[in-house]
Amino acid sequence: MATTSTTGSTLLQPLSNAVQLPIDQVNFVVCQLFALLAAIWFRTYLHSSKTSSFIRHIVATLLGLYLALFCFGWYALHFLVQSGISYCIMIIIGVESMHNPMMIITQKITSLAYEIHDGMFRKDEELTPSQKVLAVRRMPSLLEYVSYNCNFMGILAGPLCSYKDYITFIEGRSYHMTQSGENGKEEVQYERTEPSPNEAVVQKLLVCGLSLLVHLTISNMLPVEYNIDERFQATASWPTKITYLYMSLLAARPKYYFAWTLADAINNAAGFGFRGYDRNGAAHWDLISNLRIQQIEMSTSFKMFLDNWNIQTALWLKRVCYERASVSPTIQTFFLSAIWHGVYPGYYLTFLTGVLMTLAARAMRNNFRHYFLKTPQLKLFYDIITWAVTQIAISYTVVPFVLLSIKPSFTFYSSWYYCLHVCSILVLWLLPVKKTQKGKNIHENHQLSQSRKVDERENSLGEDSFSTTNSICNQNQEKASRPPSSRQ
Repeated sequence: MATTSTTGSTLLQPLSNAVQLPIDQVNFVVCQLFALLAAIWFRTYLHSSKTSSFIRHIVATLLGLYLALFCFGWYALHFLVQSGISYCIMIIIGVESMHNPMMIITQKITSLAYEIHDGMFRKDEELTPSQKVLAVRRMPSLLEYVSYNCNFMGILAGPLCSYKDYITFIEGRSYHMTQSGENGKEEVQYERTEPSPNEAVVQKLLVCGLSLLVHLTISNMLPVEYNIDERFQATASWPTKITYLYMSLLAARPKYYFAWTLADAINNAAGFGFRGYDRNGAAHWDLISNLRIQQIEMSTSFKMFLDNWNIQTALWLKRVCYERASVSPTIQTFFLSAIWHGVYPGYYLTFLTGVLMTLAARAMRNNFRHYFLKTPQLKLFYDIITWAVTQIAISYTVVPFVLLSIKPSFTFYSSWYYCLHVCSILVLWLLPVKKTQKGKNIHENHQLSQSRKVDERENSLGEDSFSTTNSICNQNQEKASRPPSSRQ
């Protein structure tokens, strides 16, 4: 019989027993499916053209709180208490002091705190281009604030979105476009026909179904814990160990694919997440998407994997920590990510290892990659080797994240003789790291220029520009490389 330990509703306990899944997982999936249906109803009957923003805020908030109550019971009060305290801090203490005390409360609260701080306290010349776009110039009302934090579309699994994008969606301005006026400076807004999200939603639901099927079948056949089985460690050859490490971590990813893709589909079904049209006129519904599965599985660098995994968390880490840290931004960002995830020692081992891997990968790329760009054959060889090394390095790094406890994590690393830790330290010790006058690694700027070209090819919009802050920010990358994203 599946576990009955939950603070939420036990109404679905018979279903939990039938499918042999914990009641909390059953509650989560059922509530997300209910949210998907509610999103379709929300877009159809409470469209911004038919209903006021006030009603849309109220309904989105009440539905969100109901889902939280169903899943978590009285623990759902945490959402209201957290939002209420944070809002009182903003009102009573003032915007110039509010951003520091709330650093690790939640992604949305800290993001909005900094956005209000940037918009109402700092001067424009002090802001980066992305901070200018995201800056909030007026204090949100209590209803807007609670709706942003507790709406039914994202209360259970996110993803994080900017406050300005959410308000734009609620007020029905997601499809407004800007076009330069006759003088080339004045911007004129006009509205284009609203595209249907149905195709995007169906595609994402198919991905959800496939991911869930893989998780329920293959994942249980390849447990990560088997990597530290005494008999396996004693008898398995090194090729077998390497292969099983990769396959077991590969099998652990579909549950994240399922949860994040379903959350994205729910937002899309409500009409939220439209980023614009490409040059061929195809609508893009990936404004707040949290992952790109193909890029993840085909990553040829640590950075490429992290850039496409838990995307919105990576953006949050960049905006609230990496861009604002004056000393060792990479280390501070990894440390913040570990704290945000929780207190399990495995999280800290993963992110400390991630620091080493990231810095070593940068050094290797900076010193060797240019030698393999001379011919397509060399480039293909380089891509194959870096793909294999990246997948093994990622798997090696995140094992403690899955095992959670300190003893099994060290058992795994000791069985591998800490080999990738040692290699990373040797790389950082032996290879030169060129720096610019500003102290930035030259290879960071090179990687950024390359990623810009890729982003322009993959994510380019047509001549139309839509009023979505994430899409604008993505087109205005900073001179610092994007911080590592993290698991959620």
